[in-house]
Amino acid sequence: MTKKHLHFYGGVHPQESKTASGAAIVSAPLLATYVVPLQQHIGVPAKPVVAKGDKVLRGQLIGEPGGFISAAIHAPTSGTVKEIATCLGPAGNQLPAVILESDGDDLAAEPMPALDWPNASPDELKKRIAEAGIVGMGGAAFPSVVKLSPPPNKTIDTLILNGVECEPCLTADHRLMLEKPEQVITGARITARVLGVKRVIIAIEENKPDAVALLQEKAAGTEVEVRSLRVRYPQGAEKQLIYALTGRKVPSGGLPMDVGCVVQNVGTASAICEAVCEGKPLYERVTTVTGSPLVAPGNWRFRVGTPYAEAIKLAGGVKVDPVKIISGGPMMGMAVYSLDIPIMKNCSGILLLAADEVRQYESSPCIRCGRCNDTCPMGMMPGILSVQIEKERFELAEQWHVLDCIECGCCAYGCPAGRPLVQLMRRAKGEVMAARKAKAAKKA
Repeated sequence: MTKKHLHFYGGVHPQESKTASGAAIVSAPLLATYVVPLQQHIGVPAKPVVAKGDKVLRGQLIGEPGGFISAAIHAPTSGTVKEIATCLGPAGNQLPAVILESDGDDLAAEPMPALDWPNASPDELKKRIAEAGIVGMGGAAFPSVVKLSPPPNKTIDTLILNGVECEPCLTADHRLMLEKPEQVITGARITARVLGVKRVIIAIEENKPDAVALLQEKAAGTEVEVRSLRVRYPQGAEKQLIYALTGRKVPSGGLPMDVGCVVQNVGTASAICEAVCEGKPLYERVTTVTGSPLVAPGNWRFRVGTPYAEAIKLAGGVKVDPVKIISGGPMMGMAVYSLDIPIMKNCSGILLLAADEVRQYESSPCIRCGRCNDTCPMGMMPGILSVQIEKERFELAEQWHVLDCIECGCCAYGCPAGRPLVQLMRRAKGEVMAARKAKAAKKA
């Protein structure tokens, strides 16, 4: 029997452009040098545990967590530490990094012992997830062990695995589900054991019927349920996903755990399976490299620390010059100005756009059409908010719940005035968070 799902408010239907969905995952060849950031996650950067001149092996710890919200970093191959330096991140910021010169041998460190996960305790499993440096691989890069350790007063009864991949152009999760379905399902079951939940749902948009059918087949006889959802952006946003599957609404300022849910990306589940069942830390991931300027768009398994320039070379280089390069997808991705940026644990895609695919115009005043209100999946009023933000009325923006904005881009996508609505929201959120931090520091 097909289960009916609820539909969230708003949303848009951008062109999918998933041209690489038929391209099988290819393992990228070894490089001479890797630039491995020590901050590939939300929170505190990892602390280097190696120094210039040290010899390291693939999978060896090179950065230990720098705090509670942090993650371990491991060497992507064997070689010599050239230096501890900084590198450019996708946001244009400088990140601490380990520069690793490969020796070409790709020798592996002694793997962590495989765990008998059905009989391992939740604490043993969480310890392994932390040791492996697992973070959310859908983009947020939140340390997984923290997400899987809810406070005692929060009762979790549902685990949702996000295989929706609603962002246009990206196909890495789709290919992973097709090529590693057992890993995804086992990772989901391990995560469910950590949380102590019996209800496990893998959510996939109905534009991936092959992945839906395959995972349903592989999940038969387990506690894992595979659900097909209506195609609508941003169906994969966790609050919208929770509502569609459970009917529960995450309160303003709240988190999924407030309604008894935890949401994990399918890539994260796959990495958890590898860490627990094979003792493999997270030092590589599947990334889509796509866009009309490329000769051969596709999906590759890259070692972390691979420069974007090398990824583009693997896609055959360009046949026309791109005018914009985006880390991520067209809706929520971030434009970058350098190809020296390294692929990190949360890099789901690299997108190149040609001149005829990029609208260039000057922003004009809001015309009060209300289109952004109709498409905002959080039920906010981006147009009115943006006018107040331009006037730097950040306290008013806070009262109007600007922090609830998920930066999905629906408002800007349909704005006939071409207003930079997402950028204005980001600015206001930054100002509000800075003001709260300053207020807390003053109280302390």
